[in-house]
Amino acid sequence: MRVTVGRSELLIRQRLGALSRSLPSARAGDPSAIHQARVATRRLREALPLVARGASGRKLARAVRRLTRALGSVRELDVALLTLEELGGAADLPRSGVEALHQEILQERARMHLNTGRAIERVRLDKLTAKLVTSAKKRDKSSGRPRAADPKQLTTARQRVARRAERLRASIENAAAIYLPDRLHEVRIAVKKLRYAMEIVRELSGSRATARIMTLKRAQDLLGRIHDFEVLIARTRATQGSSNAPTLRVSADMDLLVRRLEAECRRLHGRYIAMRVSLLAICDYASDLRAPRRRVRAA
Repeated sequence: MRVTVGRSELLIRQRLGALSRSLPSARAGDPSAIHQARVATRRLREALPLVARGASGRKLARAVRRLTRALGSVRELDVALLTLEELGGAADLPRSGVEALHQEILQERARMHLNTGRAIERVRLDKLTAKLVTSAKKRDKSSGRPRAADPKQLTTARQRVARRAERLRASIENAAAIYLPDRLHEVRIAVKKLRYAMEIVRELSGSRATARIMTLKRAQDLLGRIHDFEVLIARTRATQGSSNAPTLRVSADMDLLVRRLEAECRRLHGRYIAMRVSLLAICDYASDLRAPRRRVRAA
């Protein structure tokens, strides 16, 4: 007997599958798996409101959000370590400053991984999966057409995309063309949320279009790189001013590292400025998805 899997159930199972595949290695401390698991939780959180509502939906969302945050703490340290490894071979950067930071972050990463491992162990993935799949099946059954796109669900997903687009536009306008890291960070978050929301519309509608989603991914990667550099700059300054501050020579080497990172941030910011027109065009397109009578492609 052939089992019919509805759109909502498929949406949830795909995201839960990605999470379940990456969690064991993430618990063991694998940096790539930690990143994959974190991305999976974010995609799952974006899909949750479409299949689980009310108090139950909010409770499930909080459980997934806690996992996202636990994974994020270690992921931030992994990115810092990777960045330092990339810079360690630069001929114009003294190694002492890079190595001092590398060792400090390695020690913190070891401590943080213990906390993350405990957070992962507290996640009852089997229980979470059962609740989400049950909710998705009920959603498919109530639509009366589980294998076809549910017009109401698709409209809700498109309305979410439109709201995400409006948030991105506001963030872009607020950031203007000046290099302001905090405002660029808001743009990055808005880009990421719009991308995941558009992926859902694409899946629900059966569209094969990917160009806009890929543009959002490139912007997300670019802005994420800037954010990672800024986090490392702040960590370097904190190390220099701590009670266990390095020697004056090592601190001077760290100054050179900070200047290199600041220069790279501004170079990347120039690339972001060049992308703003494309991002705003995507916002225009996504905002139009709110209108149910217009026939638009999903991505």
